[in-house]
Amino acid sequence: MFTLRFLLAVLHLFALAIGLAAVYGRGRALRGLKDATGLGGVFHADNWYGVAAVTWILTGLLRAFGGLEKGTEYYLESHWFVGKLTLFGLVLVLELKPMITLIRWRMQLRKGLTPDLSSAPRLARLTFAQVPLLVLMVLMAAAMARGL
Repeated sequence: MFTLRFLLAVLHLFALAIGLAAVYGRGRALRGLKDATGLGGVFHADNWYGVAAVTWILTGLLRAFGGLEKGTEYYLESHWFVGKLTLFGLVLVLELKPMITLIRWRMQLRKGLTPDLSSAPRLARLTFAQVPLLVLMVLMAAAMARGL
């Protein structure tokens, strides 16, 4: 009953729910960041966003190219799949600055330094810009699954 295909699909969808909640939570935490005491909330949401991203990538690769679903040809010939990957690429581009900055902030805190949080509003905007792209990815995935 619970096949590998089914479990990967479920994990892929759980990652979506976790990722959307985490990216929104990180954006809110960054927007409300006043000082270093608020970084715990930022890092907590960021950790969950990382878990979701790794899960999306691994389950997505296995589903599309692991011979478990409709076949690699189906995915590569689908304009919805190509669109979904394009949006994912845009999300990654938008994520570069927040990811690098949060890694730096974590390293600075480990060294006992106080990070410069002046870029937090910009990081919040970059984070919130990812939300509609993730939602569009879901719409494209649904269209692809329906053979549109």
